[in-house]
Amino acid sequence: MTIAYLTRAIHFAASHRYYRPDWSDEENQRRFGAACWPDGHGHNYRCEVTVRAALDPATGMAMDLAELDGVLDEEVLQRFHNRYINSAVPEFAPGAMLPTTENLAAFILDKLSRRLPRGVVVHRVRVQEDRDLWSDVYGASSEG
Repeated sequence: MTIAYLTRAIHFAASHRYYRPDWSDEENQRRFGAACWPDGHGHNYRCEVTVRAALDPATGMAMDLAELDGVLDEEVLQRFHNRYINSAVPEFAPGAMLPTTENLAAFILDKLSRRLPRGVVVHRVRVQEDRDLWSDVYGASSEG
């Protein structure tokens, strides 16, 4: 059985703020700098998702690309594109997770893992905030 890795990149624009309400304004400023300012700041994100599956001998695919695109649209683009993440996504609301690239990647991996067909696993999610900063998270590494 041949194992294939398929990667799709998508792009979305979103803004966010790093702020912990359980810390003082001074501590937030010290830890997060300009990223804690009340109006937040934005990025043009690149998100790469790599799935792993046995290569289907009939189609030559690891996964139907249209199906993957549909899941990415619903779980990533509709949730984040042109949104202020802290108010648009409850998991990133004040007092919840900070919308760091690491947390965004882990969140996306979790959402996608629940939606993929049997036998297809998320191998890696990369969320890139700008050309010099990104985070990778890795999913299940088990065979099949």
